[in-house]
Amino acid sequence: MTTTTETALSTAPRASCTADADGRITFHLAPPDPAAFPSPRLLLRLRPKKGQPEKTLRVLALTTAGDGRLSAVLDPSPALPEGRWDLYLQTGPEGERVRLRPGLRDLRALVDGHVRDRPSPVAVRIPYVTKDGYLALRTWLRDAHVEVAGIDVTDRSTTVRARLHGASLDAGASVRLRLRGGKGVERTVAPRAGADGRDLAFTVDHTDLLPGSGAGDRVWDVFVLAGSGAGTPLIRAGRLLDDVADRKEIFVHPAATAGEFTVRPYYTVDNDLAVEVVRRT
Repeated sequence: MTTTTETALSTAPRASCTADADGRITFHLAPPDPAAFPSPRLLLRLRPKKGQPEKTLRVLALTTAGDGRLSAVLDPSPALPEGRWDLYLQTGPEGERVRLRPGLRDLRALVDGHVRDRPSPVAVRIPYVTKDGYLALRTWLRDAHVEVAGIDVTDRSTTVRARLHGASLDAGASVRLRLRGGKGVERTVAPRAGADGRDLAFTVDHTDLLPGSGAGDRVWDVFVLAGSGAGTPLIRAGRLLDDVADRKEIFVHPAATAGEFTVRPYYTVDNDLAVEVVRRT
């Protein structure tokens, strides 16, 4: 039996897209039925949080390309707010919307995005396919960003190598691991900085992350404080600068045993770096 979701997917228009290294994304769609779409437009809708109203839209004009398809260009500027964007073909101004299925996604230009230094603000856009089979866009927009380059887990410690984008390390820089829900509880680690003030590495001992006697599981979120001056903001560490929109279930790091607990670095649903400490059963 064909479900409603399967029917919607089979009849939804399909869009291909190509991303370039500068953040520009070009979309291509097959020409829709002129009667059903008299003035077609490409609509990007920032997915609202549960229970919240729709607030942010971006509309792109569709023009006829040389091969007869319709095309739209999402330029690097202005930057999109951070979040997840659903894509629709719209019949016209204030008209009905039809959600888009994915065609070919050419993301080759994004694969080595971590090797290019990014100015502030750091803006990232990655087209991806949602769990229910539609085309969407994952975006990040941050004043600065710490891009994780590698993670090495041993029996006693975890070492992270990274590069800072949109800022540089100054005297007094530190790495802060903040206990999620811990009301200001944190661990401070001194980073080993590269010659240009952008590369860094740090090592955290697993025993420093363990809870006290009788305490339960915990999660530490990883930040870098680029200097010691008053008002210096914390910069989130993660992995954003490539073609992977959701890496939590893809990049799984090994867990180490520390007493009654296991310690494992992982990427959150926002591709940010965290360390979980879980009591062994």
